Amino acid sequence: MDNKTAEKLYETCYMQVYSFVMTLAKDSHKAQEITQETFFKAMTAKQTFRGESECLSWLCAIAKNVFIDETRRSSRLQDEPDEPLADSATDIEQSITDSETSFRIHMLLHEMEEPYKEVFELRVFGELSFAQIGAIFQKTETWARVTYHRARLKLKERMDKNEI
Repeated sequence: MDNKTAEKLYETCYMQVYSFVMTLAKDSHKAQEITQETFFKAMTAKQTFRGESECLSWLCAIAKNVFIDETRRSSRLQDEPDEPLADSATDIEQSITDSETSFRIHMLLHEMEEPYKEVFELRVFGELSFAQIGAIFQKTETWARVTYHRARLKLKERMDKNEI
């Protein structure tokens, strides 16, 4: 990636990536460090952005991985078990990072009916926008938002029922 492209990417996406990381880290200093590391990795990566998704999605995926790596590294240094970042009943996306909980959620997702299952997976795991999801189903962005919201409620009900 040349310097001009990297600078433009940084200027246009920094605040959005920082905001995303802030929701994960809940600490401004840590969020700044992770955001800087994200852009460094993006700019020095051997595999460059392929254009299969939006730049912001690509950067947020890198940021999420940097955050997870940093969380694991700090937990190993402290020699204490990781504390959950959020209550799984209130924030499904956060609880997916916990492997045991993740497996149980995937089992519940597997049993979910379509199109809720696929819309939820495209949004959470595929990190697609609602407009992109709507286009896949040849529906509107609003349809994708409503379907995702309903899928999330169904999953939350099943999680509460199964005490996840």
